[in-house]
Amino acid sequence: MKRVWSSFKSHPYVSNVMGYTTLFATADIIHQGILGGKQSQTDSQMPDLFMTDIDEQKSQLERTVHQDTTNLLHSIDWKQTARVAMVGFCFHANFNYHWLKALERMLPGGRMKQVTLKVALDQLIGAPATISAFFIGLSTLERRDDPLEEWRNKFWPSYKTGVVYWSTMQAVNFSLVPPVARTVFAGGISLVWTVFLCHFRHQK
Repeated sequence: MKRVWSSFKSHPYVSNVMGYTTLFATADIIHQGILGGKQSQTDSQMPDLFMTDIDEQKSQLERTVHQDTTNLLHSIDWKQTARVAMVGFCFHANFNYHWLKALERMLPGGRMKQVTLKVALDQLIGAPATISAFFIGLSTLERRDDPLEEWRNKFWPSYKTGVVYWSTMQAVNFSLVPPVARTVFAGGISLVWTVFLCHFRHQK
């Protein structure tokens, strides 16, 4: 843990941006692999728990887990994950790194007044920018005829949901997390949020 913290202090930009991008891409994998529900188990695939041979039970369980893992890896659209990672790296990670630094310079400290103002600015400026970049960026990379269509349909519901979630999480970030690690902390928060956006994006 000391080595990780030392890396953040000596290389804050690289550590934060790469950490954020990794978490951002992981959210898409979680969405596809778990919420996508592409792999399914049947009773015939599950080991018989009433088998008397413990070794055979264990062997069958290991085969089932291996098969499910293989099915999961094959079910994921890795090109889609790469697009999400590209949007995360090119915009979200870099934007959040510089944006959070700018907020700290403008309103230094973790007192209630500074934290409240930073959260308000983040929701008025940062949130619309990042949500817009997500929808427009992915639509552009997918070469849709109208890259703004999804943004027009889904920006406002996403923003209203995000105000509740991000206001709470960013208040924690601004008040408890050292500035040098705030971007990667935001990436951890964004893991849950991006799973939601990926899921919401595929809803009609």
